[in-house]
Parts: sequence; structure tokens; C-alpha cells
Amino acid sequence: MKVAGYKAAAGAALLALALAACGGGADKPATGSKEAVKQAQEQAAALPGSSINPVAYEQVKDGGTITLALTQWQQQWNYNQVNGTHATVSDVYDASMPSMGKADDKAELVNNPDYVTEWKMELKGDKQVVTYKLNDKAKWSDGEPITYKDFVAQWRALNGTEKKYQVSSTDGYDRVSSVEKGATDYDVVVTFSKQYPDWKGMFSPLLPAATNSDPAAFNKGWIDKIPVTAGPFKVDSLDQTGKTVTLVRDDNWWGRKAKLDKVIFRALDSGATVNAFANGELDVMEVNPIAADLKRAKDVPNVDIRKAAAPNWRHITVNGSAPNLTDKSVRQAVQLGINREAITQSDLKDLDWPVQVLNNHLYMNTHKGYVDNSGELGTYNPEKAKQLLDAAGWKMEGEYRKKDGKELELRFIVPAAYPLAKQEGELTQAMLKDVGVKIKVEPVPDDKFFDDYIIPGNFDLVPFSWLGTPFPNGALPQIYKQPTGKDNFGSNFPRIGSAELDTLIEKAAGEMDPAKYIEYGNQADKLIWDEVHTIPLYQRPSIFAAKKTVANYGAFGFATKDWSSIGFTQ
Repeated sequence: MKVAGYKAAAGAALLALALAACGGGADKPATGSKEAVKQAQEQAAALPGSSINPVAYEQVKDGGTITLALTQWQQQWNYNQVNGTHATVSDVYDASMPSMGKADDKAELVNNPDYVTEWKMELKGDKQVVTYKLNDKAKWSDGEPITYKDFVAQWRALNGTEKKYQVSSTDGYDRVSSVEKGATDYDVVVTFSKQYPDWKGMFSPLLPAATNSDPAAFNKGWIDKIPVTAGPFKVDSLDQTGKTVTLVRDDNWWGRKAKLDKVIFRALDSGATVNAFANGELDVMEVNPIAADLKRAKDVPNVDIRKAAAPNWRHITVNGSAPNLTDKSVRQAVQLGINREAITQSDLKDLDWPVQVLNNHLYMNTHKGYVDNSGELGTYNPEKAKQLLDAAGWKMEGEYRKKDGKELELRFIVPAAYPLAKQEGELTQAMLKDVGVKIKVEPVPDDKFFDDYIIPGNFDLVPFSWLGTPFPNGALPQIYKQPTGKDNFGSNFPRIGSAELDTLIEKAAGEMDPAKYIEYGNQADKLIWDEVHTIPLYQRPSIFAAKKTVANYGAFGFATKDWSSIGFTQ
């Protein structure tokens, strides 16, 4: 569970239960038909909340090493810094850093007693006050106790008032008026200036005051290192050459003793990951939504395929600040010229996963708040796309369109080692050629994909996945709020928005009534569609392949990992 609504992943996925096959057969309904949509909805509803081979703590073997893969190597290890909000960092943090709450697979949250023995939210007049009683045994790996001082420093770093902090999201913290000491150093009182329903997601992960108190330490102090931890595991080594993070059991951990001795994370590209798993070098792997990878994983002896519904989705981000895409009508033409059904069918075929497009930027197909808000922009309509481009002054000259002598060309950036992204680029290239838009598919190194291309806006179109949390509306300020300046855009990589959308974001962020919370979210989603900020494709398959002896690990869905119980049955 993280404070930011979403974390980015180039090709990550998360999901056992055998599903009825989604493909094949002469009686299969046509893609996009009412029958196909109904079938996909039924299959999605049948997905488990989690699939992790649950085993009682007492029955998990003491000791052992688990080896897992990271989707890319990371330079920035501060999750709250704009370059650090990635699945890679989150995976390591789950075993080694504090999180104030923990969620089950239905996204229900309670306080995490390893860090917070009690929390309480009260409405006092027009003020929302949250109090935390911290576990007085909790300490950072450098021996410093975890106290109210860490909460104060994190609030000041992430509330947006000091622009030198390069944060990925100010969500929640920008609505707090004060963070203060209560009766003791282990009592924290957080007073909100504006109500915030998602308060349970704040201070997760919590970083120590020493690294939050100074912008330089915040921005640079976690580069190529994890200076301090506070979890069942601590950092033993961070090998940049081997692109490996090794965690070992922390004997000073005050919670339930971890079963494993060691956790090894290896950064591997997608092709190397499936090979490493097949060769026995990994104990678990996320299966990218590639049929060949899934088949190969299934063929490995003594392996489980674990699947679950998760808040993750695949999309194409549209850079609204790029010269050829600043005109909204051009972005809408691009949206209309891309057949999302065809890309979804191509990506998900032979995966035993519901094949349905996603028509909402906040709520997944399996979420109670899901409504199709796509309107006319959700339907493939190349003729309408041509009309919009004509009206915008982009006229056909030969194969492609030109305006003022300049060709309408867009760069579609993909991570070089991820074939699915390349396939998506080539499909988009063929579709948009039909409406006169030239697409240049440009493969780039996987470990440069975010830092050198997405974050600095060095792209026109780019496919990747957002991995979500139990707080879907957290995506609104994090991803869709208007940037406040060139270097203050959070995770709004398209760098666009509107005052009208910001107003709805503000309403949704502060709405305490659950029904209205979702209503405002869906109203905001309609405006996001109109802006063509991001083109949703589908709810991302969450698929894990694991050795059958791996216990309490796999497709978690919304649930928080319990690293004390993860291990082996023999």
C-alpha cells in the first residue's frame, strides 16, 4: 500500500485458479459484441481476490532464500521522489520499510500493528483529525526510534509548499494543516485543513526524518543506495554491477520473526526473466501478458500459476505538451484512430484472462465504481479522426498529413526488451497510418525508459502500466491535476489538464461520502477522456508463476504482503 494512487511499471503484471478459456472455439462471440462483453464481465467477476498459496505461519519452513525478479534496475530508491515511484522500489520496500496500514484482498484497510498500535479519525466541526499511537518498539535500522518527528518531516517534504522537493505526489499531505506531537513521542496528531477520505493511505511508505528534512537528502540521498530500513528485512547489499538487491533478516525486528533468511531481487528484462525462471534461478516470476511466456511457465515442473484481480491497467500515455499534440482535437483524432479492441485482443489472447477494454481511468472493470465514461471517444472511428485532422489544418499529402510543410509524425517510445510494447507500437503505427499519422516506433533501453524518456517528456506516445492501490481516486491529483510548473508535474507525464478538471479533483479528494466519492471520480473521468490525457487499454492481467513450495506469495491483488510468513513449505 502506497500513498500515491499509482506506481509505474513498463511491463509488470501481478495473478491460480484456472479460468474458462477466453479464446478459441467456433462459438466464441465476436470481439466487442454485447455477448463478448457479458462473457468477459462474468469471467472477471470469477477472478479470485488473491492467489498466494496461503500456509499457516507455523507450517512454513524456517530459513531459506527466495529469489525474485525486478522489472528494471533503479537509481533512485526514494519511493516518494518523482523518479522513484516505481514497482521496483515498491517490491523492495514491501519487505523493508514501514507502512501504517495493511489491506486484505477486498481492499479493506486496518492499522498495521507493527508500526501503529491504534489509529483513529474524528470530525471535529469542520476539522478532520487523525491520531496515531505508534508502536514504541519500532526503530529504524540505524537505531533511531520511529516517532512523531518522522511524520512531521514527511508532511513537510510532501505537502507541496517547498518546491525543491521533487515529489511524485502531494496527495493528502497538501490537505494537512499541522502534524504534531501528542502525549508522547509515539503519539501523532494530524489535523487536516480540508477533509481527506483516503487518510489511511498516508505515511506509507514512511521515510525517516533525516532523509525528509532536507531537499538535497530527499532528492539525492537515496540514489544508488537505501540508507536506512525498518522492516523484517534490511539491506545486505545493493550491487549496481550485478543489478541485484540482497535483503537479510533483521535480527532487531520487533515484529513476528521472518521465516526466510534472505530475499534476493534481480533486475532482469522480460526475456531473461522467463529464462531464469525456467532454469530454476528464480522462485517466482511475474508473467508478462505474453502467451508464449505463460505457456513456458506452465511447462516448468512443479509450478503453480497464480492469478487474481488487481487494480492495474495498461494504457498509452499521450504527451499533450509535445508540439504535434498540444491541439486537443489532434489528440482526439489519435484516440479515435486507435482500435483499442484490436490491441486488447492481441495482447490478451491465449492468456485465459477476460478480454475486455477498459473504459475508465480510475476504476477497474472489477471495481464497484466502474462506469463506461468513454463516450464517442471510446469507439474506433477512423473517419471521424480524419475529419478532426482536416479541421485542425493537417491535410493529406501523399501517405501522411502535413501542416505548414511539417509532417505529422509521432514518436512511440517502447522498452527494447519488452516485445508486447513493440507489438502495441506496430499495431498503432498501422492503424494511424490509415488516418494519415506517421508513427515512429522507437525502442529504448529498459533502464532508461522512465528516467530518460517518460519523466522528462521525451516522447509523443508511450505504453506502460499503472499499478494501483486501494485508493483509486488517489490517481486524480497524482496523475491528472494541472502541472504547476515545468518541474512540478507530479506523475502527470502528459503535462495537461484543465481548471474544470481540477475543481472535480478537489471535490473528489475531499468527499467523505463513499457514493459521492465515486460519483465525483466518474465525473472527473469524463473530462480526462475529453482531454485525451491517457488512452486506457485494459485491466492488466495479474499473473505469477511460482514453485509449488513457495508459501504466502503470488498474486496479491489489493492485499498487503506479509513478509514474516513468506517462505517455503519444504
